Amino acid sequence: MKVLYLDCFAGISGDMFLGALLDLGVSEEALRTELAKLKLPGYTISTRRVVKQNISATKFDCIEKTPALHPPAPRLRRTGEHRGYSEIAGMITGSGLSENVKRRALSVFKRLGEAEAKIHGVPLEQIHFHEVGAVDSIVDIVGACIAVEALGVDEIQSSPPRLGSGFVETAHGRFPVPAPATLELLKGIPVRSSDEPVELVTPTGAALLAEFCTKFSQAMPAISIEKIGYGAGSRDLDKAPNVLRAVLGESAEDSRHYTETDTVAVIETNIDDMNPQLFGDVMERLLAAGALDVFLTPVQMKKNRPGTLLTVLCERNHVDALSELLLTHTTSFGLRVHEAQRRKLAREIVKVKTRFGEIEVKVGRLGGKIVARAPEFESCKQAAAKFNVSVKEVQGEAARAAGEIS
Repeated sequence: MKVLYLDCFAGISGDMFLGALLDLGVSEEALRTELAKLKLPGYTISTRRVVKQNISATKFDCIEKTPALHPPAPRLRRTGEHRGYSEIAGMITGSGLSENVKRRALSVFKRLGEAEAKIHGVPLEQIHFHEVGAVDSIVDIVGACIAVEALGVDEIQSSPPRLGSGFVETAHGRFPVPAPATLELLKGIPVRSSDEPVELVTPTGAALLAEFCTKFSQAMPAISIEKIGYGAGSRDLDKAPNVLRAVLGESAEDSRHYTETDTVAVIETNIDDMNPQLFGDVMERLLAAGALDVFLTPVQMKKNRPGTLLTVLCERNHVDALSELLLTHTTSFGLRVHEAQRRKLAREIVKVKTRFGEIEVKVGRLGGKIVARAPEFESCKQAAAKFNVSVKEVQGEAARAAGEIS
């Protein structure tokens, strides 16, 4: 199993992450080619070698081009341009990027949007990004997703990142380090303090850690080291080289049967005194609020009372909201929360042509080979209603058509 370990002794930002992966061997030309599919105008990217306290590293920069009516000198990094979550999501969805890169990039921006939405008390759809809505941040995030796919790692782990100290100036005002959005994104992730009087973990860096890393440990995993890359930050720190160290190696653990891994939170509670009719309502509320899955298991509880184990799977940043919902809408007095690693087939939704029209089919791949095909129930249900036939008949047609997908 190929493992990437991020040593965040000087924190992490989007450009440091990209610089480290380029230093490991990701092709800059391939990165440029893929970023062009985003159809985001008005920027160029560059890489160069820099030295940070005697460590040679790759510095990645996204440089926004100024309009022709202005002096030709480019503006480097933060521009303050505002873009909404919906605009960025539409840009990514409509691009020619791979489905995996789209999914990852959308997930990172959703994490950022949900953090901002919670802090400012507004719906996700109304969020307008400031720093992370600028061209350079979009390039950092999408570029990071492209680079991770190009590197072909099975798992990414990280050390607890150092946070820095002091205050940071943002579009919303002056805030203590870590900034509120950064702190929100780091929920569930172990962190370390630092007396460096600067921001070491940016919101983009925090979102990338939350999205890609499945384990956080100060100890490097047991791997056979193959390559080491260093991605440089913009500042010069007083007490440490401002670089992100990325270690690529091979682990003895065999995960070749899986193509994707991630970490989810598991919320559980045992209930033996609630009207069974309420479980359906609670399940609908949980799924609408962002739960990945909700299921009920009959259990035998103390005093020989039959009960129900209610289990919720969710992303780590949804734990608080879903826990509050559970405690509000059930009779539970307490919950159990832990994390679990998922290993999944790479999946995508494709449309197949049938005599009932186009039907969506979920396709699962193992090592690039299709091993599972499943017609989407809602798509089959809609077609069955339109043609006044059974859902089973539409599913059969779709399954036969899906068999021809290669």
